[in-house]
Amino acid sequence: MNAPPHTLAPTAWQEAAIVRIDRVTPHMRAFEFDAPRMAQHRAGQHVDVRLTAPDGYQAQRSYSISSAPGAGLQLLIDRIEDGEVSPFFHDVAAVGDTIELRGPLGGHFVWQPGDGGPLLLVGGGSGLAPLVAMARAWATAPEVPVLMLASARTWNDVPWADELAALEARHTGRLRFVAAITRAQPGRAQDIGQRWDAARIGAELQRWGTLPRHAFVCGANPFVETVAQALLTAGVPAPAIRTERYGG
Repeated sequence: MNAPPHTLAPTAWQEAAIVRIDRVTPHMRAFEFDAPRMAQHRAGQHVDVRLTAPDGYQAQRSYSISSAPGAGLQLLIDRIEDGEVSPFFHDVAAVGDTIELRGPLGGHFVWQPGDGGPLLLVGGGSGLAPLVAMARAWATAPEVPVLMLASARTWNDVPWADELAALEARHTGRLRFVAAITRAQPGRAQDIGQRWDAARIGAELQRWGTLPRHAFVCGANPFVETVAQALLTAGVPAPAIRTERYGG
């Protein structure tokens, strides 16, 4: 007899149905699953996804949870052209399909409102997913100051850019959201060719007027290394900096 999903340990695989698919950017989609137990995660955690081919071959990847704790289970999946998992989600998966999931997992790269602040969130591309979960969790009890820095090729490549901008507008003076845009985009007056190097991060921290008690950095390895070093240069204590690296 199979155990009901709510009694399974985080390390046990379970099937969950896709209940919603949203196009977040030209290359990223958000998938929501009917997985009540996994929805009780901590912001910043991830789940493992496993696909099994008809011949028995299995492919497995980890994806950060982007939904706030208690608000369902949402995963942001960036399309990797030569990947084994993401093309399936972008080209084949549909609402109603069941997928094998395991989690929630991870206990280091996590934050919840009771942890306090100030809180700094820095993400590149799909690396914003766990940070968006933290921002959404923060919005349920917006008591500490938050600085959220994103990096993407264009404004359209920033996951949930409009939601984050609206969150900033609702919490003026409490949350600041800044996107560094690296490529020109017609019709937008964004800073072009900007990257989160030591000088720009230092300037943002100076403008913010404080140093973070908690700093979370997520993205591709070169991005994470650059930002982490910039934070150290700006005077952020090493124990305050937590990083999560994605491949590619």
